[in-house]
Amino acid sequence: MMATALVSVQIIPKASSTEEVIELVDEAIKIIESSGVNYEVHPLETTMEGELEHLLAVIAQMNKKMIELGSPNVISQVKILYQPSGITMGRLTEKYRS
Repeated sequence: MMATALVSVQIIPKASSTEEVIELVDEAIKIIESSGVNYEVHPLETTMEGELEHLLAVIAQMNKKMIELGSPNVISQVKILYQPSGITMGRLTEKYRS
């Protein structure tokens, strides 16, 4: 079954240092890894491919994990492409890959 959504997320946990932010973001990416969805990490955001409801649940888990790890709050910037007929990251970027 082809994915119906691409969701890009930039998660910004509040932390006392840049190093701590990086450690928290690494933990957020581990949640994406364990979700089983296809994803790509980019410098400013991570893009996931899958079913919209599942991807939104992954983002919810990421936010909750940041709080569990000590961040008092989290900002998540999210972009969604929802296309019920099916969509993949590759289809959108293939002409740019050599």
